[in-house]
Amino acid sequence: MASFDYDEFTGRNLGFVTAEQQALLRGGKVFVAGVGGMGGAAFLTLVRAGVGEVGIADIDTFELSNLNRQVVATLDTVDVDKAEASAALARRINPEIKLAVFGSEWIDRLPKITANYPIIVNGTDDVKATVALYRAAKVAKATVIDAYAASLPSVYVVRPDDPRPESRLGFPTTDISPDEITEDIIDVCVQRELEYVLANSSSRKYVDLAIAAEFAAGKRKRFSYAPMVITTGNLMAYEVLALLSGQNTRTDDRGYFFNPYTGRTERPSFAPIAWFKTLVVRRFLKRLIAE
Repeated sequence: MASFDYDEFTGRNLGFVTAEQQALLRGGKVFVAGVGGMGGAAFLTLVRAGVGEVGIADIDTFELSNLNRQVVATLDTVDVDKAEASAALARRINPEIKLAVFGSEWIDRLPKITANYPIIVNGTDDVKATVALYRAAKVAKATVIDAYAASLPSVYVVRPDDPRPESRLGFPTTDISPDEITEDIIDVCVQRELEYVLANSSSRKYVDLAIAAEFAAGKRKRFSYAPMVITTGNLMAYEVLALLSGQNTRTDDRGYFFNPYTGRTERPSFAPIAWFKTLVVRRFLKRLIAE
């Protein structure tokens, strides 16, 4: 086995980052909640970029259906714990990396996790966990990097003083604890996010809306596609690396959508236009779900 040298490992980063910025990445601390699809892609990019300390959490094992998009998923990792398999691969890339691996207990440990990691990547699609994560991050003044459930790659950055997605997207969760969130409430949250995506991007052009309606109605699992998932994970990683190395991006708490079909970046509509589009989309989705 080849010996490891951090400077040689990260040497080709120089030119994209300075030696001083690489040192900041080496001293950086990031938590990734969910290392399946987008979270897994973001995690491995952060590892390969030389980030020195990462905490990861996942409650699932890899399944055969994950092979279409999840970068750690192989036939060898089917039925293997996602967090443990991801950590093992990370250590084979950078044996010096400091890793903390969490299972189902991670939600209960959020106050300590958000206090320890100033930057968090949200790669989980669990509404209860996401609400709890954002609330804890606000208290700890941690920044959260996230993405929409969309057919186009997307990313948004929620800094400590930014509104939480549950209030910005109109989730019916703002006055209750995560433990009180029911399946019916989760369905509404999914629909609100889908409404936002369809009203503020051209995602509708690149997805089967009938399948999207089944997903919004809770009748099928979230559907995913490798180019979209992995690109999204890397957009999230870009934001993390910029924050760690002291660079600025224009990405805010509303974020943007990247359209690879047109080569353009799509930013959310102005509030009055978005409000009108949302009403139209909501009516359309209700009719589609009813059918």
